Amino acid sequence: MLIEKRFLKYVSFDTQSDESSTTSPSTEKQFDLADFLSEEMQILGVDEVERTDQGIVYGKIYSNTDEPVKAIGFIAHMDTVSDFCNHEIHPIITENYDGGELTLGTSGLILNPKEFPHLAELKGRTLITSDGTTILGADDKAGIAEILTMIERIQTEKLPHGTICVAFTPDEEIGGGTDYFDVKK
Repeated sequence: MLIEKRFLKYVSFDTQSDESSTTSPSTEKQFDLADFLSEEMQILGVDEVERTDQGIVYGKIYSNTDEPVKAIGFIAHMDTVSDFCNHEIHPIITENYDGGELTLGTSGLILNPKEFPHLAELKGRTLITSDGTTILGADDKAGIAEILTMIERIQTEKLPHGTICVAFTPDEEIGGGTDYFDVKK
């Protein structure tokens, strides 16, 4: 699956955390993405996939080489901030960005290279932004997309590797992402 398609699927999940909550995850809706990722990991051939009662998703791919290779771990968080997330997210894809002003949907907001000089460096690339009425949720759903796309490639191309451990956590945005994290897993 293309990383862009995977990323766009993940940002469609409403995963706001709630700093006033006393539960983990702080919002029930974070379980929706956790369950989806658990299923996707199983489809990709990840072993020992587990979604905990606290919303943490773990998985492991065992080493496929006889070489002595250390295990490596990858982690990303599923939640988004609660600011500007009170309705459906509408990503905008701008292919072959021209390096100029970038209008965010019909929100009236514009990303201007004068205010954001790094935009000029992105000329010619495909940009994915929000429509200006919500956040996109790229932090850290882009990380999740990168990790699972890497796993897909490793599995599909049968690349040699040591043990790979993966975890996705809730509530990072409110400081609770590792409250129940089990490092040994």
